Amino acid sequence: MAAPMAISPTRMELIKLRRRISLAQRGHDLLTEKMDALIIEFFEVLKRVKQARTNALRQLSAAHRALSVCLAVVGTIETQQASREARREIQLDASTRYIMGIMTPALRIERVERTVLERGYSIHFTSSALDDAAREFEKTLELLVELAELEESARAIARELEKTKRRANALEYIIIPRLEATIKFITMRLGEMERENFSRLKRIKAMLEARI
Repeated sequence: MAAPMAISPTRMELIKLRRRISLAQRGHDLLTEKMDALIIEFFEVLKRVKQARTNALRQLSAAHRALSVCLAVVGTIETQQASREARREIQLDASTRYIMGIMTPALRIERVERTVLERGYSIHFTSSALDDAAREFEKTLELLVELAELEESARAIARELEKTKRRANALEYIIIPRLEATIKFITMRLGEMERENFSRLKRIKAMLEARI
């Protein structure tokens, strides 16, 4: 049983405590509703994460297969040289958006997939196998960025869900029981004081009647 709070047992304090427990119970109800909504949103994002991961892994597997073909057809040294010539910086814009008041990342990547001429290596001394490998890895990068955004969104929602759960548990198992215990203590103490006052008044009345 929760220990009562150290408060003077007065009727004013009893009124304040009843208001506080009403607010605490209302807050607990709101947190419970928020938890339910967060759980629904969390599982919805998890579903999207699962699909995005499946797509990314499938595409990554296709990219590695294309690379294996490229290494066999073009050769390792030629493929490495072409990859150095095709290297470039990619602009990734990171901003934020809110899901149920939770700050989550919003990633936007510039167009990754390029034409053969845009990649920079010589098309006269390379094979179409190199083009295929480059294209597959460009597609993979876009899917990986999408997956990263969804996974971080899921983690942000999970953190908020855990924080909300801790608050709800604190109200349910600590704050509300302490308020209830304090209200019970003050109610009992006020009852005792009323009985003591009643007994005192009876004694005073008896003494006055004896003197008369």
